[in-house]
Amino acid sequence: MNTLKWKRIYEPSEVSDGDRILVDQLWPRGVSKEKAALEEWAKPITPDKEIREAYHKGRMGYVEFAKKYSEELKNKQAFVEFANDLRERLEDRNVTLVFAGKTPSKTHLPTLREQLQRAGIDSESLPSD
Repeated sequence: MNTLKWKRIYEPSEVSDGDRILVDQLWPRGVSKEKAALEEWAKPITPDKEIREAYHKGRMGYVEFAKKYSEELKNKQAFVEFANDLRERLEDRNVTLVFAGKTPSKTHLPTLREQLQRAGIDSESLPSD
């Protein structure tokens, strides 16, 4: 089994990244498709617009946001398909989940990582803030 990594999209891509998958709902500012070097954009597994906007506009705290996003993932067929796809990719190569946020601990990423672990997919730790 290869390694599942996490990396800000603003860091240069490297051969060791393997397949790069964007796990943000919105395209990162100032990043061209060429620079992003993505194999996939996993929009369907990102937080729904309603809870993402409520969190970013301060109408919802982080704990509530994480709880609602976790429930979303548990009920999304797209997450099951994403986890299955990751397992297949990791049999052959590394996979790097890329994101834009400056403070990963305050985004959807810890919840996504937790749900992937529950699905039996281990990863490196998230980058520190």
